[in-house]
Amino acid sequence: MAGDPRLAAAEQGLGGVLAGYRRRIAQGDVGQLPVLVGLIVIWGVFYAATGGTFFRAENLVNLALQMAAVGTIAVGVVFVLLLGEIDLTVGIVSGLCAGIMAVLNVKMGLPGPVAVVAGIGAGTLIGFFHGFWITRFRIPSFVVTLAGLIGWQGALLFVLGKTGTVNLRDDFIVGLAGTFFTGPVAYGLGVLLVAYVAGAALLARRRRLAAGLSAEPAVLVWTRTAIVAVLVGLGLLVLQQDRGLPLSLVLLIGLIVVMDYVARRTRFGRMVFAVGGNAEAARRAGIPVDRVRVAVFVLASTFAAWGGVLAASRLLAVNQSAGSGDVLLNAIASAVIGGTSLFGGRGTVWAALLGILVIQSISNGMDLLSFEPSVKAMITGIVLLSAVTIDAVARRGREGSGG
Repeated sequence: MAGDPRLAAAEQGLGGVLAGYRRRIAQGDVGQLPVLVGLIVIWGVFYAATGGTFFRAENLVNLALQMAAVGTIAVGVVFVLLLGEIDLTVGIVSGLCAGIMAVLNVKMGLPGPVAVVAGIGAGTLIGFFHGFWITRFRIPSFVVTLAGLIGWQGALLFVLGKTGTVNLRDDFIVGLAGTFFTGPVAYGLGVLLVAYVAGAALLARRRRLAAGLSAEPAVLVWTRTAIVAVLVGLGLLVLQQDRGLPLSLVLLIGLIVVMDYVARRTRFGRMVFAVGGNAEAARRAGIPVDRVRVAVFVLASTFAAWGGVLAASRLLAVNQSAGSGDVLLNAIASAVIGGTSLFGGRGTVWAALLGILVIQSISNGMDLLSFEPSVKAMITGIVLLSAVTIDAVARRGREGSGG
């Protein structure tokens, strides 16, 4: 009877779940708890400091638009970090591919959808080049992408030419960031998200019980789902007091849902975690390590290109500074702050959403308070350093406990 799944569930119970959480925290496995606590504190501080302006509808819509581009780039960064690698080109690749899209559409007259696909395709080719060079010549990803950071910047200047700025007017391209959902459509999308959250949790619970493993109580799953439903409902209600739910945010969350499934439920996702955990052990187990690395760098640059398209759509232009500035820092910071380990093998795709929510909330709140760019950069750096420190301490805790 020891393997009876019903007994496993009964033994777990709510008390067992709480005990498990305490044990994980004691071992240094803090998960996303610091992110959630930090987010609540950040929101509370900016709500008080701005006199409630931070939570006004127009500002929350702006926050959602600001999140979409960098959040999309951060999804690719999560996969790179899961391998224990780094990609320093995601920012400039986003600008370069947006520039390619803009030139093809505005100067060469290609239709918006074709130009967008071409820009994203350019990102895919760049990612393949990075992955091939890293695996073929055994050069650290830091070195290859550092060279790419310089080289692709030059390519962006070459693509844009002497004009330096290309303004976008195509309805399809502009509509990516300029389309908003209201009424039944917005609430329908919210219901789909809540249903996915509940369904994924219940399916995971069912599989654990079927395997004779302990699982969290159903009441805990439904309580968490109810909290998500309330937050989604309130968010949609507030957003519709202004322009509504941005299409670009819907695209970001849709991308996260798909890639979360890929990471957790597919053979490719399991191989990424295996390679990031121990590349040599993965190789001996028959996993094509080099091909996994190439595929991940392809994903990273492809998502960087898509993020660049969304950024260009929001700004209605592409210029020589596209993809520069704090784009790279914010993309990496979003993945790390959300809970993805810099040491590889641990993290979730949802980390990109949590992380960009933290980063963009800080940036947005400081803009409302008219902070100087220098102060904003220093505070963002401190937040990133704190997240990396928590990750390093948690890793030592797990190693010390034998986990």
